[in-house]
This record gives sequence, structure tokens and C-alpha cells, in this order.
Amino acid sequence: MFMKKVVIYKSKTGFTKKYAEWIAEEIGADIYEEDKTNEEHLLSYDLIVYGGGIYVSGISGVKLLTRNYEKIKDKKLIVFATCLSPIKENTESEIKSLNFTEQQQEKINFFLLRGGFDYKRLSFVDKLLMSILRLMLKSKKNPTPDEKGMLAVYVKSVDWTNKKYIDPIVKMCNE
Repeated sequence: MFMKKVVIYKSKTGFTKKYAEWIAEEIGADIYEEDKTNEEHLLSYDLIVYGGGIYVSGISGVKLLTRNYEKIKDKKLIVFATCLSPIKENTESEIKSLNFTEQQQEKINFFLLRGGFDYKRLSFVDKLLMSILRLMLKSKKNPTPDEKGMLAVYVKSVDWTNKKYIDPIVKMCNE
């Protein structure tokens, strides 16, 4: 049976977009930015892959899926999120539990991918928020290794994206 596939993403600095484009290319899917799609659009696909960056533990734009969950729950649903920090043992399950109900967690296949950071690509508001965070981190007497890493990326853009990270997503899409 032919499945109609779509990849939808929300990307502030381009790292999530890069993954979304790679996935869409690999699985032969349509691709759209989150703000250019809606509920009716979701209903026309059999497989929905959604990608968004992590911002204060929330997956950017994922409410498109969660608020329409009852209407799309019988479709194949895959969500990936990109993050700046190294992925630790419990990070994926924590992000999943903060963004989805228990029922949604059972149905939505979730993947956490390492992205990147480019301060210059942020919006004015995001730059302002990140500047406040930077000041808070600089004032700490004993910053953690992750906090030291955050301070370092303000100076130089970093990109940890890797096409091999999408392999499990592509495999799941093709099952």
C-alpha cells in the first residue's frame, strides 16, 4: 500500500530544517514548515514526521500535533527534536514526558538529535533571552561542563548535525 508521507518542521536557526530535509529526501515525503500547515493538511497524510528544536524543554511547534492528536492518532506519527547539549541517558524520556500525554507517548515515536547553535541566526527576542542566560551563566562560581559549553557557543557557531543520526527515523518510516 502506498503511504502519503509528510515531514513538517519548525526551525529557528536551520539545524532542525537540515534534518527535516534529509529525512524528506530519504523517505520521499512532502516537506512543509510548521507555520505553513494546518489540521486539514495533517489529515491528508498517512505518515507524519514532525521536527522542532528544544527550547526550555519544549519542542518548538509540536502543539500542531498535540492539539490535533485525537484526529491523527491512527496515523503513523514520528517526532524528532534537536538540542544543543550532548544527549544524556534520560534526556530523551524527560523531553518526551514534558511534551506529550501518556497516551501520546505510547503512540508517538520520538527521537532526540543533536543539532547546533548559531547566535547570529536568532530573532531579537531569542537573542535577548540568550543574553540574559549568558549573564546568569557567567556569574556562576562553578559552572557545569554543559554550562561552560553554552558560554563557548556564543562566540562561535557550532553544528553537530550528522546525516547518520536520521537512520533510525528513516528505518521506522519505511517499516
